[in-house]
Amino acid sequence: MRTKRLLAAAATLGLLALAACGANAAPKNEGGGEPATPDTATQGTVGVILPETASSSRWEAFDKPMLEQALAEEGFEADVQNAQGEVQKFVTLADGMIASGVDVLVLASINSEVGSAVVAKAEAAGIPTIDYDRLNLGGGSDYYVSFDNVRVGELQGKGIVQALDGKQGAEIIEIEGAPTDNNATLFHEGQRNVLQPLYDSGELELVRSQPIQDWDNQKGGVVFEQILTSNGGDVDGVVAANDGLAGAIITVLKKNGLAGKVPVTGQDATPAALKAILRGEQYMTVFKPIKQEAEATAQLAAALAEGDMAAADKLASDTVHDPEGDRDVKSVLLEPQLITKDNVKTVVDQGYVSASTLCTGELKDVCAQLGIS
Repeated sequence: MRTKRLLAAAATLGLLALAACGANAAPKNEGGGEPATPDTATQGTVGVILPETASSSRWEAFDKPMLEQALAEEGFEADVQNAQGEVQKFVTLADGMIASGVDVLVLASINSEVGSAVVAKAEAAGIPTIDYDRLNLGGGSDYYVSFDNVRVGELQGKGIVQALDGKQGAEIIEIEGAPTDNNATLFHEGQRNVLQPLYDSGELELVRSQPIQDWDNQKGGVVFEQILTSNGGDVDGVVAANDGLAGAIITVLKKNGLAGKVPVTGQDATPAALKAILRGEQYMTVFKPIKQEAEATAQLAAALAEGDMAAADKLASDTVHDPEGDRDVKSVLLEPQLITKDNVKTVVDQGYVSASTLCTGELKDVCAQLGIS
């Protein structure tokens, strides 16, 4: 792969010399959108397959443009595609990228089974792989880039405890992510690190904990309503694994006159969730600065494309255990942040959402009070 890139680069540089052209890099695009595109030849191509768009807007709104930009700044062409939740499409996209000879393949898989199968194909073709955001259990990728997902769950647990403010015997419903997604398992682990001692002591009472297949928001809302109804229409707090599920839960709470009275957790700091937080309908979300995740992935991909394992290992200084593969995977684990109404401004100030998007209608006064502009 490296020889192919060097020959291509040499040929392109020769043409540039004959044409006596200057080579000025395009400026960085800090706000996402179209990535920076250098005039010089790229060092190769990195293929990226994202999982879907149904459960969260983050994959297309943030991950795609930020990965494109970060890879461009490392000198690579980025081929970023989305499988839209379809396993066969994920496999087809992967087969195409492997056949085209991408230098590195980055995977945010729909599930570990399909992800691991794709990793095996890439490995057979001599293409290094990176598990992005989601670890493929039982897979073969040597590297993984994500946030500390146990910590994400701990922040959700901390958030619901903070919102309940010591209410004894408060009843909690947990609506979790897909059982096939290792991240959902880690979020739940983190939540229970905080909540299990409180369940055991009786300070809090767990009504039911229910995973939702495929992170399906509609299913999540239906399941939550069924649990709420079976509990007499009462609940004191809801642990929702992400903002999409939180939104579906809030819809049910509104229907039952409980929105704003029952704290709900979330994750991803989506615009809809931030608005719900400003309205008082959702208590908290977890902000994961995806730009950091994209940049770390691009740096790691550049090292792997050059065969510089020492540089790759230096970047991936953490490890995550894969229980199915019984192995420790070299990892880059980034720190998430708890967001409540008081610090929504943090997400705006870092450019992940604009004040004009959030501060509409009745929220203008709320934003003014919080200094969001």
